[in-house]
Order: sequence, then C-alpha cells, then structure tokens
Amino acid sequence: MDFEPFDVVVVPFPFTDKVGAKRRPALVVSSAAFNGNHDQVILAMITSARQSDWTSDVPLEEWTAAGLTVPCRVRFKLFTLDRDMVLKKAGTLTPHDRASVQRALSQSLAVA
Repeated sequence: MDFEPFDVVVVPFPFTDKVGAKRRPALVVSSAAFNGNHDQVILAMITSARQSDWTSDVPLEEWTAAGLTVPCRVRFKLFTLDRDMVLKKAGTLTPHDRASVQRALSQSLAVA
C-alpha cells in the first residue's frame, strides 16, 4: 500500500507507558519518497481525547471528510512504523486541515 502525506490511516498505535497497542487513526507526515525508500511511514497521533490537550494540538475541522467518525485533533506524538503494519487508509485531510497541520508542524519541528 502506498501512502501520501496527510493520509489518515489506521494503525496499531503504540502506548508510551504500557506494553501493547490499540487500533487508532494516525496521520502520515512523511513524504511519499521516504515511505517508498524505507518501507516505513512517519506518523502523528490522531486523538479524540480532551483531558490532556497539548498547545500544539491541531483540531480537525473537516474530520468526516478525512474518514474519522468523531471530532479529533492531530497531536505531534510522532512515531515510525513499518509500512506493512498499516491496517488501512481511512481518508485524507482536506486542504484547509492540511494547511493547519503543516503550519503547526513547521512551528513544532526545527526544520528549514
């Protein structure tokens, strides 16, 4: 399966403080070239949890268009996953939400 930046995918999301994983949506933030060259994808967490907002969270305004079933936000808990572990593609961000995520990602990472 090939992935593009800003695709919403379903993956076994790893817990940071527990052993194991749950099926969760995630956002592809790596380039198609990276994904193909390394058989990996770099992903950001997508969450509906509201109890611990991060200041860098990006609410998705057009979440249904992205294939999500509840209002969500992108959280920059980033991780790399083997491409073969991606369970399915759920959708892709709209141009509006994509721009919001790009802006927040560039503010969060020290890249030129």
